[in-house]
Amino acid sequence: MSRLNVKYLQMPKHLRDSIICSTFSDTLKEQYGTPSARVIKGDTVRVMRGEYSGIEGKVDKINTERGTLAIEGIQREKIRGGNVKVQIHASNVLITGLNLGDKYRQTRLSRNSQTKSNTEEKIKLSSKDMPTESKSKDRVE
Repeated sequence: MSRLNVKYLQMPKHLRDSIICSTFSDTLKEQYGTPSARVIKGDTVRVMRGEYSGIEGKVDKINTERGTLAIEGIQREKIRGGNVKVQIHASNVLITGLNLGDKYRQTRLSRNSQTKSNTEEKIKLSSKDMPTESKSKDRVE
């Protein structure tokens, strides 16, 4: 085992869990005002890199020790027969749909979207208060 893997396995569980994040699709970024979130079971993801790129499915299982996901519909055949779910690293997927069954996750994501809309409103209001170029030219002349 390499040094990096040993350090990763020695990390506390709450830190390992925070590493299993993935980026949002463009529509989710606009909707929730955050670029990424932790992947949980039931999220819909699209594989962006590797042999299975372009395939979309729901997350079945998460391995926090390795930072990998088992996704519905992505399997390979064993030599002796039978199918095995392929583990894909969380950094290689894009979240396209969220599992909002968890109330904590709902409130956290909605809080992010509210703060983004509040800051946009403040920026619009502050830009209205600033003098326009035509007014400043009149003062100079």
